[in-house]
Amino acid sequence: MLDAMMTALSHFAQPTHLIYLLLGVGMGMVVGILPGLGGIVGLSLLLPFIYGMDQISALAMLIGLVAVIPTSDTFTSVLMGIPGSSASQATVLDGFPLAKKGQGARALGAAFSASLVGGLVGAVILTGFVVIARPLILAFGSAELFMLAVLGLSMVGVLAGKSLPKGVVAAGLGLLLGGLGAAPATGELRMSFDSVYLMDGLPLVIVGLGMFAFPEIIDLCRQNRSISDNGTLGLGWRDGVRDMIRHKWLCLRCAGLGSIVGALPGLGGSVVDWIAYGHVVQTAKDKSQFGKGDIRGVLAPESANNAKEGGGLVPTLLFGIPGSGSMAVFLGGMVLIGLEAGPAMVGRDLDITYTIIWSLAIANVVGAGGALLISPFVSRLTTIKYGYLAPFMITVICFAAFQATRSLSDMVALLVLGVVGVLMKRFGWPRPAFLIGFVLAANTETYLYQALQFYNWEFLTRPGVLIIAALTIISILLGMRKHPENPVEEEESSHSHNPKRWPQIVFAGGLLAFFAFGIWDATQHTFLGSVFTGSVSVVMFVASAILIWQLVRSPASHPANFDHEYDLDHQDVKPTAGLWHYVLWVAGLVAATALFGFLIAITGFFIAFLRVKAKASWLRTLLLTGLAVVGLCVLAWSLVLDFPAGLLQDLIKLPWPLG
Repeated sequence: MLDAMMTALSHFAQPTHLIYLLLGVGMGMVVGILPGLGGIVGLSLLLPFIYGMDQISALAMLIGLVAVIPTSDTFTSVLMGIPGSSASQATVLDGFPLAKKGQGARALGAAFSASLVGGLVGAVILTGFVVIARPLILAFGSAELFMLAVLGLSMVGVLAGKSLPKGVVAAGLGLLLGGLGAAPATGELRMSFDSVYLMDGLPLVIVGLGMFAFPEIIDLCRQNRSISDNGTLGLGWRDGVRDMIRHKWLCLRCAGLGSIVGALPGLGGSVVDWIAYGHVVQTAKDKSQFGKGDIRGVLAPESANNAKEGGGLVPTLLFGIPGSGSMAVFLGGMVLIGLEAGPAMVGRDLDITYTIIWSLAIANVVGAGGALLISPFVSRLTTIKYGYLAPFMITVICFAAFQATRSLSDMVALLVLGVVGVLMKRFGWPRPAFLIGFVLAANTETYLYQALQFYNWEFLTRPGVLIIAALTIISILLGMRKHPENPVEEEESSHSHNPKRWPQIVFAGGLLAFFAFGIWDATQHTFLGSVFTGSVSVVMFVASAILIWQLVRSPASHPANFDHEYDLDHQDVKPTAGLWHYVLWVAGLVAATALFGFLIAITGFFIAFLRVKAKASWLRTLLLTGLAVVGLCVLAWSLVLDFPAGLLQDLIKLPWPLG
């Protein structure tokens, strides 16, 4: 073990490792600053670029990005009152009031220093857990690993979201889509609709971007306003650091909480900040200033949400079970560079595990220092109208998407999954549960296949399997207590639930039909080729039927009846466009790409969007469009990438080559 530690430390003597780590930190800063994106989107954007890189350099970029996003997403929470990601929602409660009082610098100073403490605590806890758990993990076989995946999925489905059936069905939908394509055991093609594109399954990059980046960009486009009215921070950077030192024990306690919550699949970033915030409010003697600008309300969630990344890496690295959506994408990145999470990470690849831990610690230090340095500049960027940023962001996700297989089908898949993501967000379906199910599908099916091959169905009687099965049952029972079937309180339901239920009944009915198709498809294949997808489809068909029954028969205040669009009617700042307005803009971009090719389509899209939606002058429109096109061409040249060609380009044969 000592040799593995020293080998990991030796990587940091190589300049290339540190350079890639800094690149990851820089990308994390950019993604964190843009509100609503977060780690899932950032990692999904990064995946195409790490393909073919050596493992250490690729991990450095991934960890650099993962570590710094919980730090940089604080900018929007404090300066704009808009959560930079789901893990920084609680920071808004006291951070934004402090900024409005002219104490934005103090709030950011406290947040960044608390983030540094939390990140280091998370790295220390991960180190200790590797040492303690190593003998146990090495004893696990395929049967135990399969049951661990089931345990993780049960926690994800039960704990994610407010509606138990929605959480279970979301995780099951991810599992079934993750099983699309060739079966690991037999190579049979399942649910591929005879499409060459679907034979290898859906690319993780497109799933992550479609489920998370697409809906968030659509929501931000609908607001069509600048993120902040002024870019002033005030003074008090040192006061913020002093606040962290004065409340150091609070930061350490919340960092410990964050590490524990981050290690539990299904919780992660969506609740860790609220748990920490609830802890500080409950333990404080003077509660009068919480929600009005209490610095402790910034320190607690920020120390917890950075520590959660170290905790989230525990099940991800050691068991192959991602604790959150971002960890699910990170797990996909490991597969892309040839690393297998699980026992190998504490055995053959122990030095790589410690490289990840040291990278996490260094990235947190660099990220906190970098955030302090760029704060004055970021505060000015927040005054830019989102109409100017949106076309760049749409271009970036489309560019990243078609690198998956480098075909037009990538953009079509992005649009389809993006629409599903928009609907899931609207109706309160837990999208991280879907993503975790999608990522776990391949390993879960492989472990099931191996367990059946080695032990037949007798693997269910192994002691380790029985223990994990008992934990799974306990997890489900506890989750059912968390999701009571009685309606929520009236004051909550008045702004969160829509009496018009037919839209989400139609959506749930579509999923029911998809699971019915999965059952039929399973009957067309051999036992080993269909046991996984068939079992998932049957269970999820029942869960979907229960959900539809709840939607039809339950009162309007029931948690299943959540509708985000209805909630918007009660907010002060209402969207400037309907839900499908900007979806149609992106659909138009995909259609234009199919007809004219991507480069021509994106040029026209930029000009039209900036003129019509941002109301930019012709000079500014042409300058920004030229900047975007040149940037795309440089990226395509560096990646040796051909843009998707359109139908007209294929039909027209020029008498001379284009270049």
